[in-house]
Amino acid sequence: MTMMAVLSEGRSAEHASSSVQPGRIARVDIFRDMASAEAIWRALEQPEQFSTPYQRFDLLDAWQRHVGIADRVEPFIVVASDAEQRPLLLLPLGLERRFGVRIARFLGGKHPTFNMPLWRRDVAQSADANDLAALIAGLRARADGADVLELCQQPLRWRGLDNPMAQLAHQPSINDCPVLLVDPAAPPTHRISNSFRRRLKTKEKKLQALPGYRYVQAESDADIERVLDAFFRIKPIRMAAQKLPNVFADPGVADFIRRACLTKLPGGGRAIEIHALESDDEMIAMFAGVADGHRYSMMFNTYTLSDVSRYSPGLILMRSIIDHYAERGYRRLDLGIGSDDYKKLFCKDLEPIFDSFVALSPRGRIAAVAMASVARAKRAVKQTPALMQIAQRLRGALQR
Repeated sequence: MTMMAVLSEGRSAEHASSSVQPGRIARVDIFRDMASAEAIWRALEQPEQFSTPYQRFDLLDAWQRHVGIADRVEPFIVVASDAEQRPLLLLPLGLERRFGVRIARFLGGKHPTFNMPLWRRDVAQSADANDLAALIAGLRARADGADVLELCQQPLRWRGLDNPMAQLAHQPSINDCPVLLVDPAAPPTHRISNSFRRRLKTKEKKLQALPGYRYVQAESDADIERVLDAFFRIKPIRMAAQKLPNVFADPGVADFIRRACLTKLPGGGRAIEIHALESDDEMIAMFAGVADGHRYSMMFNTYTLSDVSRYSPGLILMRSIIDHYAERGYRRLDLGIGSDDYKKLFCKDLEPIFDSFVALSPRGRIAAVAMASVARAKRAVKQTPALMQIAQRLRGALQR
């Protein structure tokens, strides 16, 4: 089914065009279920268009089925089209109700590192303030829509293009994202220093003595299931030791991760790709993330509880992953948001990411101001070591 055919059916989409301002966007449709938007979605996630792998249909559909429904998130998929009903962009949002306010935020919860609409590439290259104003006007025209847009963790640039959404009022996100810039033509020591490589090689010699020691990308269903079984056994213990809540025990999260890791993409690969160090006896370390031919972005990881953990298997695996993707022409690699020390060992630059809070109704004005203020306060805590130490001690006390 073509994109226009899906829009023309109109049974699962609600449109608002009476208040749209001049610009390319002539119509704004809202799809209330994932399947109705699928054809448009998959067309806009093609490599020649403009989106991140975190907004792939297969990834977010798995999240919505297993986590979103459990959290009472309703799909709120926004499609903006021109006068000829040609889709220009898709905003993969979910609608939640908090304290009487209807909040539309990106699907995926805390699992995506980056959020962004899916754009037709030529539109993303030239979108201006009129286009953004038309999009917001179309959303405001719906009396039964959202009160506020919470659009968090958006990259300022992606694959060489500016993010058009940065033309809306915005502020820095709560956390930064360390990133490694990769020149595929440069020697390996350009991305990881020779001295650091030697240290890791010395540590790896201890692991190489283990029977069946190997670095693998989990490609078969059996490999994926084996690594995930180990992950879900080890990760809760690791998080408890750090006095962190086990987010992987939240309703539906384990099922979401399994489904996404097992889902094959039309162009090859999986919705979430897994890399691991293993021996014949155990899974030693694993990283899982998304890849799109240009960037690998880590989502979650863990490492063994056995004595071999003292040989830094996570760092050795990260070195192998960086070399793996650099050899395939990738330009960037990140280990997720946050300033953990191990990330700084590899990722020397910071990816600028931002949040926007946009009021769509009178009720939403108060909520947007409050949400933006809370986010700024959280960022201030994260950026101030003394405040962060207080917050960590308080979190530990509450955990006890």
